[in-house]
Amino acid sequence: MLINEIASPRLSAALSHLNSSASLLFTSATLEQAGAVVGRIFKPCQVDLVDSGARADVRMHHIPMGDISLNRLRYNSRVDIAPCQLRDFFLVQMPLHGSASVTCNGQTTHSTPQLATVINPDDVTHMRWEPGNDQFLLRVSRPLLENTLMGQLGQTLSEPLRFDTGFRWQESPAWCALIGYLLECVSQGLDLDKHRLIRQQMEQLVATTLLHSQPHNYLQPAGQKRSAIRPAHVRRVQEYIDAHAHEPLSAETLAEIGGVSLRGLYAGFKNFLGISPMQYLRDIRMERVRAELLSGEIDNVTGVALRWGFAHMGRFSAEYKSRFGESPSQSMRKR
Repeated sequence: MLINEIASPRLSAALSHLNSSASLLFTSATLEQAGAVVGRIFKPCQVDLVDSGARADVRMHHIPMGDISLNRLRYNSRVDIAPCQLRDFFLVQMPLHGSASVTCNGQTTHSTPQLATVINPDDVTHMRWEPGNDQFLLRVSRPLLENTLMGQLGQTLSEPLRFDTGFRWQESPAWCALIGYLLECVSQGLDLDKHRLIRQQMEQLVATTLLHSQPHNYLQPAGQKRSAIRPAHVRRVQEYIDAHAHEPLSAETLAEIGGVSLRGLYAGFKNFLGISPMQYLRDIRMERVRAELLSGEIDNVTGVALRWGFAHMGRFSAEYKSRFGESPSQSMRKR
């Protein structure tokens, strides 16, 4: 299959190594046969054909590399993948062609070759892969990432590591270089069971690059001096906003929820997140608008924007396009 939606020709060429007969794990015309094998590599999940009479035509390539593995998976027809949790590993899903809707903990991301998704171990995830969706999947063990992070912090983790879901992977030179390097090593036929030190270095390189390339709850932005550990009052307020973003919320209410003064609330968010609590609330509401527009159940942009508190449509549209790279109406037409 041609990889025609990858911006870098060099990366596109490297990805072709994950399409060789040497890495082919199986091909199958039935979901039952495919599900048993895919479940052994990842986690057993219910996979169903959406369109009656369609053929599954599943194809998977797999390259194990210790605490990581490189995988390429394609369901030629539209499929629903039922809710499941990964538990002991993180999964970076990078579409090479086509698209998928990935819902993690109720929040939906429309994944394309430009926008990958990172699934956390404890995320409750439901996916719909569109026909012809061809994905490069990087599996990374949870202990590898968490131990690498603890080494960077110099202390144990106060809460589970969580990455943001959407990942603009092709815009990260370090990540693209890493993928190219891994695949070029694969193309050379390097036996990593015999070269365990090299394998360990590869594992650490993957963990370090992901931790520095994708936002997560322990990341400290460059140029900002803030705590690497999220304060308890910031966590409480974030969780409250996540659960009550549809309700009228004031800064005073949020400070009360956090058990701190207004000044302490703003200082905590600024030091840890680099934004104010009200901007965090606005960002969450914008994400909820996008999820509704992509759901296929909305036929009016103005109505959903107003419902989530965006009264100035011109400003809303400009902010939406700046954040997601497309207009609200374009998102709605994707359904």
